[in-house]
Amino acid sequence: MSTTSSTNPDLIGPPAIPHTGSGSGPPSGHVPGSGSGHASGPGAGPAPEPEAVAVAVAEGGHRSVRLIHNEATTEIPVHLLFRDDLDPAPASGPPRPAAAGRRPGTGERARPRRPVAARSRPAPSVSPELRERPARVLPGAAGVAAGVCGAAGCAVTSWWAGAVPPLAAEALGLPAYAGAGLGPAQWAAYAAAGALGMFGFGGLARGRTGRAWVLGLFGRYRGTVRRTGLMWVNPLLLRRRVDVRLRHWRSEPMPAADGNGVALRAVTLVVWRVRDTARATLGVEDHETYLRECVEAALARVPVEPLGTVRSSADVAGETLTRLVAADAAPVGLEVFSVRPVRVEYTPEVAVEMHRRRIAALDAAQRVSVLTSVVDSVEDTVTRLTMRGLVELDDYERKVLVKELTVAFCAGRGNRERRPGS
Repeated sequence: MSTTSSTNPDLIGPPAIPHTGSGSGPPSGHVPGSGSGHASGPGAGPAPEPEAVAVAVAEGGHRSVRLIHNEATTEIPVHLLFRDDLDPAPASGPPRPAAAGRRPGTGERARPRRPVAARSRPAPSVSPELRERPARVLPGAAGVAAGVCGAAGCAVTSWWAGAVPPLAAEALGLPAYAGAGLGPAQWAAYAAAGALGMFGFGGLARGRTGRAWVLGLFGRYRGTVRRTGLMWVNPLLLRRRVDVRLRHWRSEPMPAADGNGVALRAVTLVVWRVRDTARATLGVEDHETYLRECVEAALARVPVEPLGTVRSSADVAGETLTRLVAADAAPVGLEVFSVRPVRVEYTPEVAVEMHRRRIAALDAAQRVSVLTSVVDSVEDTVTRLTMRGLVELDDYERKVLVKELTVAFCAGRGNRERRPGS
């Protein structure tokens, strides 16, 4: 007796995936409970005819009709659909890196990535050839002598050309001479004497203590003059005066922050000087503006505290600021000795709230101090009364006495604090 029923559709199961193979295999579809090469139970009979299966499917309505004739499908094991690597590793040879396997859930093979070392940012620097070197100058006496010679040459040329009146010639001690007039020779003598006088007097310069001259010719650095006194410098050179003294700069209020990220305004005192005049003037557009920006950048990186709270933290912050600013300013020829915060305060929008917090903290600290003092006084009083045998108290009486003494001490301390001048 077959287990398949053509009248009850609930007994017909879902369609099974047919097996692809040769013609000798089982049929492409079967009904559960029917025989397919083997018995499904001890009482199972032979397999029904194909016509009976078709009739059962038509009556039950739960089996799909094959739309493509001679259709064949293959049953794929489920575990193969979720494998990460379909290609097994070879039995011999070096193991493959894990990055070269297939990506989970896809058939794409991932490309192995080589580790790339992190590149360090280069330190700010200027041209290594730009270094301070002494310029060639002459003493001031040489310039004065050249100027006097040029002026004397102009006077002699004027006498030679007859341009000097007789009275002036007699006053200068020159012999009377009619003069040959202004010819090419006279004009050439005038030009030579005038150029000598202009170079002589035009190149005179006065060097001061603590100041230096940076010389340049047609955009090229020609040297630095640190000499003092009168000297002669080529008048064709461009001069830039640089202050090389020890200088201090008090900054304007700059934005800063404390350890908790609360906004502050800090005023710093920077002690510095120009060590390399060539780099300070030619390596950066404005070395004073550069130093100001370095201080502002260091304040943004270093947490500071208001000077009225923790003094040691201000010293630590000053040392850190000095180290950072000195490292940033060294490549442009500036030497920074110290960067110290002289005034640190909260911003206006934060100052009110921080003032409230400080008052609350002081109030809490005062309350703790008062409570500790009252408890110590009550304990001392009760201990003395008990040790000296003045009173004999049980637990209840001891609690009452402690309560009354505590109220009395607190009231008395409060009255003393309200008195003016106390």
